[in-house]
Amino acid sequence: MLALLKKEINTFFASPIGYLVIAIFLVLNGLFLWVFKGEFNILDYGFADLSAFFLLAPWILLFLIPAVTMRSFSDEKNKVL
Repeated sequence: MLALLKKEINTFFASPIGYLVIAIFLVLNGLFLWVFKGEFNILDYGFADLSAFFLLAPWILLFLIPAVTMRSFSDEKNKVL
């Protein structure tokens, strides 16, 4: 199990896709938490609280994780064929 985990992590970070997904996640969270006006903006909220991050992060990951797993599935399928 550990060998499989190491293999998947290495293939994820062997290409720029892994770094791109992390960068998109951080940029989107940063924009929603600091720049865009709304209920998630930390500056408008009055005090620093992580509840806005934990409300927002699953919604961003909801779109990023399928993109990563679809690429992983297609790479695995290409290796088998």
